[in-house]
Amino acid sequence: MSLSIGCQFDSGAIRVIEANDPTKIRLAIRDDNAGDFRQWFHFRISGAAGQALTLRFENAGQCSYADGWYGYQVCASYDRAHWFRLPDTRYDGQVLQVAFTPEQDAVWLAYFEPYSHERHQSLVARAAQESGVRLRKLGESVQGREIDCLQVGEPAAGRPNVWIVARQHPGETMAEWFVEGLLDRLLDPADGVGRALRASACFWIVPNINPDGAFLGNLRSNAVGANLNREWLKPAAERSPEVLCVREAMEATGVDLFLDIHGDETLPYVFVDGSQMVPGYGERNRDLQERFLATFAECAPDFQRKEGYAEDRFDEELLTLASKWVGHRFNCVSMTLEMPFKDNANAPEPATGWNGARSARLGRDILLPVLGHVRALLAKVE
Repeated sequence: MSLSIGCQFDSGAIRVIEANDPTKIRLAIRDDNAGDFRQWFHFRISGAAGQALTLRFENAGQCSYADGWYGYQVCASYDRAHWFRLPDTRYDGQVLQVAFTPEQDAVWLAYFEPYSHERHQSLVARAAQESGVRLRKLGESVQGREIDCLQVGEPAAGRPNVWIVARQHPGETMAEWFVEGLLDRLLDPADGVGRALRASACFWIVPNINPDGAFLGNLRSNAVGANLNREWLKPAAERSPEVLCVREAMEATGVDLFLDIHGDETLPYVFVDGSQMVPGYGERNRDLQERFLATFAECAPDFQRKEGYAEDRFDEELLTLASKWVGHRFNCVSMTLEMPFKDNANAPEPATGWNGARSARLGRDILLPVLGHVRALLAKVE
């Protein structure tokens, strides 16, 4: 069987330059379908069992986050369920090269463990069957895909509204793995933290706000090239209907806590970028944010507070970002959570690096500080 490389499937993305010689496979990471971002790849190699392969991603040095390739290892899977890292991954500042010998005829390679649209459908279907959960369609994407929101609990006077949004940047698949873990704990009838939260707060969870970009194999943009996390100040129906419909839903419910879930290509850490730099954030929100982060650090060893973004990183575009706009508009604690594409340098796991399972566990862990925050809000109301 001759070797072949294909990517015509959900979130598939690669450009094959030459694949005649297994030891000199030449590839290019393609741009987002309508944007200038370039970093995500996901493809299948067939007919290569037992052959020594060397793949060269020749334009890695021209990718959006080229420095992110330093220390990075390609993800691989034989069954699309169990993913592992390829240790012989090297980057010389221009070309990303990976060498390995597949054990089976078919092997999938990806920038990070994918989260398919089919798995998304299964996630919302499973959650929607639970008592007290409603699956709401907030609107549609540019290409007509539904923007799903899982409402957990009923809104009521004095009951905090917690909003969680994931995958504004569709290639950051760890964000939806995180949401899956969070939902599993929140909806577990035997989990005391989940039970307490369902009894005291109303959750509005958007597992994938950018389904077009996810399906198309984009890193960072939607079907018309919009970076959704720069659209929150002035979303438009033609360019960013995904943000527009979520914003409209937030206006209807109000927001008392907002978490925007992401992945960072370069920093090998789990960290939070808060909204303390947002005008009008105030001492109350800064104190509540500090309490949240301190609790998170205690209950989630993968989370750390030393490494992260500088407060002046976003400057003039500050209020175009989801967490900053929400914090400013609703005068609430509003944060962006970042996870690594590589590994957590503080707690490395060489076989898998940071992966879906660790993202899901972090999603479970964050519910304890969420509970502390909800109780702090309720105590002030009382």
